[in-house]
Amino acid sequence: MRKFNVTGMSCAACSARVEKAVEAVEGVELCSVNLLTNSMGVEGKASDQAIIAAVEAAGYGAHAADGSTEKAAKENSSDALENKEIPVLRNRLIASAGFLLLLMYISMGHLMWSWPLPRFLAQNPVAIGILQMLLAAIVMVINQKFFISGFKGLVHRAPNMDTLVALGSMASFVYSVYALFLMADAQACGDLATAAHYLHEFYFESAAMILTLITVGKLLEAISKGRTTNALKSLMDLSPKTATVLRDGKELTVPVEQVKKGELFVVRPGEQIPVDGFVTDGSTAVDESALTGESLPVDKMIGDKVSAGTINRSGFITCEAERVGEDTTLSQIIRIVSDASATKAPIAKAADKVSAIFVPTVLAIAAVTAAVWGIVGEDVGFVLARAISVLVISCPCALGLATPVAIMVGSGVGAKKGILFKTAESLEMAGHAKIAVLDKTGTITMGEPAVTDVVVAEQHTEKELLSFAVSLEKMSEHPLATAIVAHGEKMGAEVFTVNDFEAVPGKGVVGKIDGAVACGGNLAFIGERCPVPERLRSVAEGFAEQGKTPMYFSCGDRLLGVIAVADVIKEDSPEAIREMQSMGFEVIMLTGDNEKTARAIGRAAGVDRVIAGVLPAGKADVVAELKKQGKVIMVGDGINDAPALTVADTGIAIGAGTDVAIDAADVVLMKSKLSDLPAAIKLSRATLRTIRQNLFWAFFYNVIGIPLAAGVWIPVFGWQLNPMFGALAMSLSSFCVVSNALRLNLINITKPVRSKKTNKNPVAVEVTLTEEKGDLMMKKTMKIEGMMCPHCSGRVKKCLEALEQVESAEVSHESGTAVVTLNADVANDVLKKTVEDAGYDVVGIE
Repeated sequence: MRKFNVTGMSCAACSARVEKAVEAVEGVELCSVNLLTNSMGVEGKASDQAIIAAVEAAGYGAHAADGSTEKAAKENSSDALENKEIPVLRNRLIASAGFLLLLMYISMGHLMWSWPLPRFLAQNPVAIGILQMLLAAIVMVINQKFFISGFKGLVHRAPNMDTLVALGSMASFVYSVYALFLMADAQACGDLATAAHYLHEFYFESAAMILTLITVGKLLEAISKGRTTNALKSLMDLSPKTATVLRDGKELTVPVEQVKKGELFVVRPGEQIPVDGFVTDGSTAVDESALTGESLPVDKMIGDKVSAGTINRSGFITCEAERVGEDTTLSQIIRIVSDASATKAPIAKAADKVSAIFVPTVLAIAAVTAAVWGIVGEDVGFVLARAISVLVISCPCALGLATPVAIMVGSGVGAKKGILFKTAESLEMAGHAKIAVLDKTGTITMGEPAVTDVVVAEQHTEKELLSFAVSLEKMSEHPLATAIVAHGEKMGAEVFTVNDFEAVPGKGVVGKIDGAVACGGNLAFIGERCPVPERLRSVAEGFAEQGKTPMYFSCGDRLLGVIAVADVIKEDSPEAIREMQSMGFEVIMLTGDNEKTARAIGRAAGVDRVIAGVLPAGKADVVAELKKQGKVIMVGDGINDAPALTVADTGIAIGAGTDVAIDAADVVLMKSKLSDLPAAIKLSRATLRTIRQNLFWAFFYNVIGIPLAAGVWIPVFGWQLNPMFGALAMSLSSFCVVSNALRLNLINITKPVRSKKTNKNPVAVEVTLTEEKGDLMMKKTMKIEGMMCPHCSGRVKKCLEALEQVESAEVSHESGTAVVTLNADVANDVLKKTVEDAGYDVVGIE
C-alpha cells in the first residue's frame, strides 16, 4: 500500500470527498483516507501523479509520504502535532480571545450592564457599531483558515465543516453590517432612538465567538489526537541512532543506517542493540520489555538472536548484523502499527456514507429553517439566529474521528503489550469470532521435545541412567536425543566414551561403554537385549497414553530405566484456553499428529475438540468448513499453518513462528504466549465497543442538536439555542469522541475473565469438574491417597479406564486426584472399589 499525506481536510466530509475522488482514478483498487493522521493509503497500479492530481482536483493537497517507515510515522506523531498544529492553534486562540473579550465588553458589558466607555463612544451608537465591526473583522482575519477552506469547498462543490462555520460567522457579520448601515441612516436623520435600538440587532460578537469557540475545540482535539499517537512515538523513540561496528579490527561508531548485513557490532551494558542479529561472542541479559511487553530480561548466549531497540543489561557482547534498516523487527512493528491506523474498519462504512452527504444536508436544513421561521412571521434576527445555530452545532468531525481514533489507540495499546494488529479490519474482526482453532506444535506446546519423566529400574540411580543415556544420545542427531542430552547436561550427568556407535533407524542406538554394550530405544529394541519388568512396562504405557514417548536404556543385560520425552504444553496454554472458553469461544486443536497423542495433549490443555491427523493442505479446508458455523480465529506458527491463517476470518501468528506464518497472519503475538490470545480478543472487543460508543455519540449529538438549534422545540417547550452555545457544543463534541477513545489506555487486557461456562467436551480437563447430566458427559473428581509416583498414577488410570462407563481418566499423584470422564452413569462405590482394589485409598468423590 502506497501512502500519501493529504492537506486541507477538516472533517469527515473532506475525507469522504478525497476517497471518492481517488477511487474514481483508473487503476486504483482501494483508497483509505484517515482524518486523524491526515494520511491516505492507496492500492493499485495508478501513478502517484494521477492520484495527487485527483486529490488536488477535489480541492485538497497531497504528496507522497516518505519511503522510510520511521520518517513517515513521525510526520503524524504527537511531536509533529506539538511542533506544528498545536502552537498555531494556541496562538490563534490567544489572539482571538483577546479581541473577543474587548468586543464582549462593548457589546454586552456596556449595553447590558452599563459598564463605562469613553464619552465619545458612549454617546455615539454608530461609533460603537463600527468598533464592534472592526474587532469582529480582526477575529475573522485571525481565523481566516475557516473561510479559505470553507469557501474553497463550496467552489469545488464539496462543502465541509469549515463551510458551516464560515457561513455561520459570515452570516452574523453581514447581517450586523447591514444593521450598522441602517443605524447610520437613522442617526443621520436625527432619529437617535431608532439608532440606539439597532445596537441590539448586532451579531458581531456571535461572528467572533463562533470562530473562537471552534478554535478552542480544534485545539483540544489536536491535543487529544496527539495523545492517540503516543504508542507509535514510543516505538520510534526506541530506534537507536548509532552503532559501534568492528571494521579492520577497530571499533567505529557510525549512524545505524550505515550498518551492513553480516557486519560485526559490539554492545556494552546499558546500550541499545542497534539492529537485528545474533550473538557471536559473550553472554548477557537483554531487556525486551519495550518490544514484546515481557517484563523480565531474557538471557542471551552465543547463537541467540537479538533485536534492534532492546537494551543490553549486563554483559559485553559481539553480534553479527542479520537484519538492518527497514528489515529490523522494530521497523516492521512500527510499519504494522502505522499501517493499521491508515486502514479502515468495516464498522466505519456507515459513518462514511453519512459523512458524504452530511454537510449538504445541514446546509439544506439551515435554509429550510430560515424559510419556515420567515414564513411564520418571525423577525430577521430570530430567523438568522436559528439558521446560524443549525450551521454551527452540526459536527461532521465527530463522525470522522469516531473510528480512527479508537483504532489508533487500540493498535497502540496492543503494540505496548506485544500484540500487533496489521489492519483496522483485523482489530475489529477478532472481537466478532466465536471459534478459536489452535495449532498444536509451537502454539499450545513448546514446539520442541523435552524430558518430562525419568523412572529408574531397581538397583540403579537416576545419575547412572542419565549418564548412560546422555553418552549414547550425544552421538545421535534425532530430536528426542537432543532433548535427553540437554536434560542430562542440565542435571550434571557424566559423559562416557562410546565406541562402535550405531543408530538403528526406527528402533534406537547402540554402542560400547567400558566394553559393555549399552542401548537406548523403544520397547521392542530393548526387549531383545534384556528383560523389562512389568512395573516399568506399565509406567511406560501410561506415558504413551499421555502423548509422551518412552525411551528405554540398558547396559549389558540390565535395564537402567525409562526416560519419557514429549513436546510439553506451554505453561500458560491451559489457562489461556480456559479463559477463551469463559469468553464464549469453542476452542479446537488442529494438528497433523496421530489421534492418540493429540487427544492426550487436548485433554491436558483443556480444549473443546481435537481434530487430528490433518495434512498441511487440509488445515485450510477444515477452517473453511468451520467458518460455516461462525467467525473463526486460526492461531499457528508454522509454514504448514499459513494457508489456514489466510482462510480464517482472523489469522493470528505466534511471534516466534516462521516469517511465512507471520506474513500470512492478520495479528502477531510477539511474546509467543498463548495467554496473549484472550488479551488480543479483549482489546478487540473493547476497541469495537469504543467505536460503537463514539458513533452513537456522534449520531446522537447531531440528531438531538440540529432540531434544537432549528427551533423545533420552541412551540412545545420554549427551548431555543443561542448560536454561541451551539458553537461551544460543536467544539466539545469532537473532543469528547477523542477523549472517549483515550480511555482504551486504561483497560487491563491481562485481567482474567471468568464465567460459569463449563467445558462440554470429553477431551477437556478442568481443575474442578462437577457432574453434568443429559446430553453431556458426566465428570467426577476423585480424591485419592497413597499415590507416590507416576507409576501409581498410571496404574490408577489403567484400572479406571478399564471400566466400560469410563471414557477417560486424568490422574495426578502430585495433587492426589483422578478426574474421570464418563460416557454413562456409574455408582461412586464402583469407582471407589476399582481404585481400592489397585491398592490405594479413596477419601472422597465429587
